[in-house]
Amino acid sequence: MARLGSAEDRGYLEKRAFARVLMTLREEQGMTQETLAFESGYHPKYISLLERGKYSPSLTAILEISNALNISGADVVRRVENLLPSNRRRRRER
Repeated sequence: MARLGSAEDRGYLEKRAFARVLMTLREEQGMTQETLAFESGYHPKYISLLERGKYSPSLTAILEISNALNISGADVVRRVENLLPSNRRRRRER
């Protein structure tokens, strides 16, 4: 098993936090992954991978998905940040 902070786990916490926020927002809107995919222009498999924390979305993806969810991209990022530990060091400090 890889240690946290290794190259394999880089971004793990951020991906898991985004996954949780995305799934919560989608469910609050009463949307399926397929509906969100159609509305945002992405493949349902990509939405699934994001919700499982397997992929890290690009800025473009965050903006397009948030638009489909009727929420600002800034609010999505703020929700992700709120789920991250407050003592999380920035990458450049490592």
